[in-house]
Amino acid sequence: MKTVAFHTLGCKLNFAETSTLGRMLEAEGYRVFRQIDEAVADVYVINTCSVTEQADRECRQIIRRIKRMAPQSVVVVTGCYAQLRPQEIAAIDGVNLVLGAAEKFRLTEHLQKLEHEQGRICSCDVDAIRDFHSAYSLHDRTRTFLKVQDGCDYHCSFCTIPRARGKSRSNTIAKVLADARQIAAAGVKEIVLTGVNLGDFGKSDPDNPHHQETLLELMQALDGVEGIERFRLSSIEPNLLTLDIIQFVAQSAKWMPHFHIPLQSGSNRILGLMRRRYRRELYAEKVQTILQYIPDCAIGVDVIVGFPTESDADFQQTVDFLESLPVSYLHVFTYSERAHTPALTLKPSVPMDIRHQRNAILRRLSASKHEAFVKRFAGTIRPVLFESRARTITETSEQKVMEGYTDNYIRVQAPYRESWINRIIDWPIT
Repeated sequence: MKTVAFHTLGCKLNFAETSTLGRMLEAEGYRVFRQIDEAVADVYVINTCSVTEQADRECRQIIRRIKRMAPQSVVVVTGCYAQLRPQEIAAIDGVNLVLGAAEKFRLTEHLQKLEHEQGRICSCDVDAIRDFHSAYSLHDRTRTFLKVQDGCDYHCSFCTIPRARGKSRSNTIAKVLADARQIAAAGVKEIVLTGVNLGDFGKSDPDNPHHQETLLELMQALDGVEGIERFRLSSIEPNLLTLDIIQFVAQSAKWMPHFHIPLQSGSNRILGLMRRRYRRELYAEKVQTILQYIPDCAIGVDVIVGFPTESDADFQQTVDFLESLPVSYLHVFTYSERAHTPALTLKPSVPMDIRHQRNAILRRLSASKHEAFVKRFAGTIRPVLFESRARTITETSEQKVMEGYTDNYIRVQAPYRESWINRIIDWPIT
């Protein structure tokens, strides 16, 4: 039996796709390892990200690590980095195959033909990518990431994703429901919908037009899937988060009170240079509307620091704006120069030490926001879906604890009880 090990970099979407690739190879008779250091394998597949230079660097480091550990192995690189810079990856010593976005889901076919050759590239013109490939993660977790949309028609000036994943396209509601029922049959209790631009769900291949379904219609259909007790949206653009979606989540027993909404900057000037499709006033309005209908809702925020020309005044506007918003936590990203993006033409660039200082400031603000959010619910009881992973409190302690998330995304710990794995338990927040 041949063996294959996977390593995933980047977003939830990548994890969903890696899991699906693993199941495809298992069906072909491979033994699949979920981590590269689990055992020495015949084949290693790296599913890459290219959002930052750090992600590119990490990919190169992993390739070198694999070849030290298993010099006779076959190394396959796919994902966004592979689509954007295939020649660069193919030149790395030890890489046998580079698969672009259109070839990723033909992995088994390529492995059947592959010999120990250096740097063969199977890529494509990103404009030719039309197919949607369903994917979902399915390991030992209580949550599953279900891909329902791919690609993006937005062209933010800092982003490489449209060049890496192609135009926006979606699964159909009927096929998503079929996936959700398979996930339910596997015993999973929570599904997180993922996509590059999730709010754009429903766009079809322009060469094969049909009734354009909507994200709200998908959510309403999923609400009736038996066996799944919780649904979440991974992330949604503020201009695509409609009042109908907010009101639906407010009245649904299955859709959790939790939204993650990218902001990127609290400066309207910077938002304009980023080519974002909203301004801070719209963002604030969305947050107020959510809390009007769902007072206990968790709201997460993506924000980028150090975008070109971001002045001290621009950054302070971001800090002040975030301080004024009743949000729950921040995901803070340091701007990273990406080849072939319009942002590269903007001058002056922000020195790297200042980028890091601004990142640290917002991380402290995030910690403060999250602490305040949790304290709001101290002494209350919330439903928690407990996960299977057990760990000890300290290195010297033998007492095991388990973790889980409340409906509004507060992570809690409880003494480990095997009978609680993958169950929703009412638990006091402390």
